[in-house]
Amino acid sequence: MATRVTKFFTANSVLYHYQFGFRQKHSTVLALIDVIDNIRSSLDNKDYVMGIYLDLKKAFNTVNHTMLSWKQYNYGIRGVVHSWFTSY
Repeated sequence: MATRVTKFFTANSVLYHYQFGFRQKHSTVLALIDVIDNIRSSLDNKDYVMGIYLDLKKAFNTVNHTMLSWKQYNYGIRGVVHSWFTSY
């Protein structure tokens, strides 16, 4: 199921370009490299840099599942697959 949904999201460019988690070849290490690159670039330009980092444990539990179901439906996940997702 996860493979099919991932392929669907990739083929339809649903995921944000900088979505690093839960994607092949988009590790958290690459996310950190991107952040460090942005920080260094800003410092080179004499800009101020500030970071706020949050660790949301069990982040999926904080998601409004009704809204998630609505978004999935609007992105084209329907039928049996959508029913499977909405049952959880």
